Amino acid sequence: MACACDRCPCFEVPGGQEPCLSQRGHVPAETQPGEEYGAFDVRSGATEMVKWARENYHHNIGSPYSLRLASADVNGKIIVWDVAAGIAQCEIQEHAKPIQDVQWLWNQDASRDLLLAIHPPNYIVLWNADTGTKLWKKSYADNILSFSFDPFDPSHLTLLTSEGIVFISDFSPSKPPSGPGKKVYISSPHSSPAHSKVAAATGAKKALNKVKILITQEKPSAEFITLNDCLQLAYLPSKRNHMLLLYPREILILDLEVNQTVGVIAIERTGVPFLQVIPCFQRDCLFCLHENGCITLRVRRSYNSIFTTSSEEPDPDPVQELTYDLRSQCDAIRVTKTVRPFSMVCCPVNENAAALIVSDGRVMIWELKSAVCSRNSRNSSSGVSPLYSPVSFCGIPVGVLQNKLPDLSLDNMIGQSAVAGEEHPKSPILQEVHLKFLLTGLLSGLPSPHFAIRMCPPLTTKNIKVYQPLLAVGTSNGSVLVYHLTSGLLHKELSIHSCEVKGIEWTSLTGFLSFATSTPNNMGLVRNELQLVDLPTGRSIAFRGERGNDESPIEMIKVSHLKQYLAVVFKDKPLELWDVRTCTILREMSKNFPAITALEWSPSHNLKSLRKKQLATREAMARQTVVSDTELSVVESSVISLLQEAESKSELSQNISAREHFVFTDNDGQVYHLTVEGNSVKDSARIPPDGSMGSITCIAWKGDTLVLGDMDGNLNFWDLKGRVSRGIPTHRSWVRKIRFAPGKGNQKLIAMYNDGAEVWDTKEVQMVSSLRSGRNVTFRILDVDWCTSDKVILASDDGCIRVLEMSMKSTCFRMDEQELTEPVWCPYLLVPRASLALKAFLLHQPWNGRYSLDVSHIDYPENEEIKNLLQEQLNSLSNDIKKLLLDPEFTLLQRCLLVSRLYGDESELHFWTVAAHYLHSLSQERAASTTAARAPAPRDRVNNPLDICYDILCENAYFQKFQLERVNLQEVKRSTYDHTRKCTDQLLLLGQTDRAVQLLLETSAENQHYYCDSLKACLVTTVTSSGPSQSTIKLVATNMIANGKLAEGVQLLCLIDKAADACRYLQTYGEWNRAAWLAKVRLNSEECADVLKRWVDHLCSPQVNQKSKALLVLLSLGCFSSVAETLHSMRYFDRAALFVEACLKYGAIEVSQDTEKLIAAIYADYARSLKNLGFKQGAVLFASKAGAAGRDLLNELESPKQELTAQ
Repeated sequence: MACACDRCPCFEVPGGQEPCLSQRGHVPAETQPGEEYGAFDVRSGATEMVKWARENYHHNIGSPYSLRLASADVNGKIIVWDVAAGIAQCEIQEHAKPIQDVQWLWNQDASRDLLLAIHPPNYIVLWNADTGTKLWKKSYADNILSFSFDPFDPSHLTLLTSEGIVFISDFSPSKPPSGPGKKVYISSPHSSPAHSKVAAATGAKKALNKVKILITQEKPSAEFITLNDCLQLAYLPSKRNHMLLLYPREILILDLEVNQTVGVIAIERTGVPFLQVIPCFQRDCLFCLHENGCITLRVRRSYNSIFTTSSEEPDPDPVQELTYDLRSQCDAIRVTKTVRPFSMVCCPVNENAAALIVSDGRVMIWELKSAVCSRNSRNSSSGVSPLYSPVSFCGIPVGVLQNKLPDLSLDNMIGQSAVAGEEHPKSPILQEVHLKFLLTGLLSGLPSPHFAIRMCPPLTTKNIKVYQPLLAVGTSNGSVLVYHLTSGLLHKELSIHSCEVKGIEWTSLTGFLSFATSTPNNMGLVRNELQLVDLPTGRSIAFRGERGNDESPIEMIKVSHLKQYLAVVFKDKPLELWDVRTCTILREMSKNFPAITALEWSPSHNLKSLRKKQLATREAMARQTVVSDTELSVVESSVISLLQEAESKSELSQNISAREHFVFTDNDGQVYHLTVEGNSVKDSARIPPDGSMGSITCIAWKGDTLVLGDMDGNLNFWDLKGRVSRGIPTHRSWVRKIRFAPGKGNQKLIAMYNDGAEVWDTKEVQMVSSLRSGRNVTFRILDVDWCTSDKVILASDDGCIRVLEMSMKSTCFRMDEQELTEPVWCPYLLVPRASLALKAFLLHQPWNGRYSLDVSHIDYPENEEIKNLLQEQLNSLSNDIKKLLLDPEFTLLQRCLLVSRLYGDESELHFWTVAAHYLHSLSQERAASTTAARAPAPRDRVNNPLDICYDILCENAYFQKFQLERVNLQEVKRSTYDHTRKCTDQLLLLGQTDRAVQLLLETSAENQHYYCDSLKACLVTTVTSSGPSQSTIKLVATNMIANGKLAEGVQLLCLIDKAADACRYLQTYGEWNRAAWLAKVRLNSEECADVLKRWVDHLCSPQVNQKSKALLVLLSLGCFSSVAETLHSMRYFDRAALFVEACLKYGAIEVSQDTEKLIAAIYADYARSLKNLGFKQGAVLFASKAGAAGRDLLNELESPKQELTAQ
């Protein structure tokens, strides 16, 4: 059984209900608690994995919001689905082996359609997922198991192979990586020699001694290679150059700058092993899945809170370790041989919910909730530092009384971890919070096969108002699951039997009979259970009363066409006939009654003629009564007529017993025809056996056509009107079941065999389509039925129930055609124009001076159907979200951030997070500078820096502190000379000369670098002297750089405070990231800005094409007018207009002639794009703001109004 899951970014999810999912060879789309939004039959094989496309690009009419999903299966096929339309966009196949891993490229500036896949054993292939074109293919020496992209650098890719790790540093969509990559070996932490020692140390030192060396250039000796233990490799998105390795009993955090373990999360001996881990972006947290289905959340501990417990001596030199504290865990599941957790996936946008998929088909959605805790409730002896709520909400610091929604996302739940040496400010806004998991959604899958399926009676003109397309599924555990087919929902789950359900027959649209038989005893006797179920109430009664113990097993049950009678057929016992309406037995046949091999009721009956007779009798009675009792008063006659009417109705509905017929065959193939009327059963005809047929196994009857199937795979078609029969050998072995399709005049029939199924046209007596196990499909069919007049249902042994076209091709239907019980927030389901118009409607509140979520209040001249769909989407938002959107104090920047979350738009989310932070910082600095003598920098800027996950975009001071903290940790963890040297280099670049000298002097005399290091220590301590020495060092540095020793030359330049020159050299030699890093840690703000601006020009160049990153760098520099200009040149008109509005509110753009011209051009272009969306009122709003640039457009937009008023 295969299984896969991934999380969709675009569903908000009212009441915290989120989408996700896939199970067993099906690629599903999203689910809400208890709802499945479509499943696609992949058909080629069990699905190994599914991945949603990223949304890290600017969305417009040309690149709209769309639900795209890539599925990879065991036969090596990748299918890219358009989930909303329910169709496969393209199919990709390289080899026939299972796909090991597949991921969409996250940097989507150049293309949003690129998909990287591992094709076994050792190929990585880059595909264009829009066209199915192979862009390049590259092979490696070892078998590749999985890979991980560096979330900070799109050119970095790491492969986990059967022997070690391969680091690729030149990944590019345009060409395959050049060399074999840098290969390093890892040994399991348990096989590391450090593990064989008994750790004498206690407290924080225990963790330090846990692992010394893990990554080496040399291949470790044979006894150390146990890489198979490594379950997963992943970069940490919360901080650059960190990676985690997952083992069953520990998670190792590696710092890739020194290839060293800097943190270990170990499970105690009695703990439950890990299965999977998902590192978070917004906070340094890990979602961990354990083998018992328990999901735990671990959050990195703040360094300032590493302390010893009261029983220990205070450590004068406390050891620093990346420690992740357990903060929350959900309930485990009951694990059995067949029930175990498969996989977990986390919400990619908000990181506040996880979905768990279990092998029995269940999907559990656990949502993270935060609760403010009182000071008394905190357990101070737990040794875990408190978590605080963040200062900001949606990017802007808010007051205590302002509206906020803490559970919106992980970064709105908990604040940043404090950096070493910083204390959390004691502020009333900072409240301590606890986190807990809450089960907000549960989707039950099908249990393990065997299945018996039966569709409810078909849709007719009479039942169209009450009809629901319900499918009853009998299971091996005795329960009956009733599914609503157009919503995909489980309608009812009824536990009514104690053993496997063998068959189901519907008695009405709201009731059915099901039978189950226990395993036979020594005598071959069983316990038969036959239950009559009323669906609306769930009431179930034993239909045969006390009967059923120690008797021959029931072989089949058949309900008559009018649902009056029931025939119960046993293996070694005569037939029983029952009245369904009264649950009474009409006849138990005598012992010499022939053994039945197949039975079917006739569709003909005499109900219509009976009803006519009864009505005629009633009318005659009524006429007689009126004639003889003319003297009766008007009142009395009306009472009598009412009584007569009531009587006739009750008789028509209950008391009429129409005559019905059934046919059955015996072991010799003789056909018997019997008539049932009331409680009389008459034998009306016998037809001798057909010599060409074997033992008859099934019969189907519709209109004037009777079809028989036998043990040898023959089908015999009888035309009862023309009195002719025709036998067709199918050569398909035992015909196990045949059923006619519903619908008047529809003569299609499905036949089920041991090895598949066929659809036949009985009018033409020819096969329409065929399905054969082992040839077209890998599964075996267990049961068949018709879903509608042209779609069939198959239950199969791979645990699926499939709805197929009559041609036996897999069928998908559009998500917007599904009858969902309640609307779900997913703007991706709207047509592109409408989803973008809805976004503009939410962003530009208020309209006409009022905050409203009613689309009818605005001038949006689209058809009513689209307006209704928009309104449905707005209504599906949770009350908390609506409250925020309607709050006048909710600023434009916060609104932009919230809407980007609602749309799952990665590109917007990053842009508005950085923009909101730096625009607010600017306003705070201005407020501080205008306030008289309050000189210190605003507290907000110090205590509320940009999250470190934004790395190079953070404030310089905060970035420096983080880098110092990191190098201190590296220093504590060093175990070899190479590590020490790397730490020394970092310390020198960071300006920490004293500590660097100490490390240089540690080099032992036996080491070949002893002399160089000693001289270097002397140089570092004396470097501050006069001009001549500085010029000499500069000359040496430039010579070194010219001769290929870039790192050493840069170090020398940093020693003489020429870091700006060092940055320039690094940029010249293409080390752009290193130059930016050095500028942040060593230069003043002006020099740093110069270096970063050169980097921006490089990022914007056509060969690099990373303009979205360039925009974020410009934002961090406060170059807001440049950002507006770049956005406009990139044709991001919506983002440019909103950004300009925000800048004007904060006074961040100096208004001059040039900027006024730019702003007018941005507004005019945005007005045109809104006009193209059909959003007239928005277009008018921005055309009027554009002044002269928008005058023509404004006249064009307003002219229809003038024409109307003139008329």
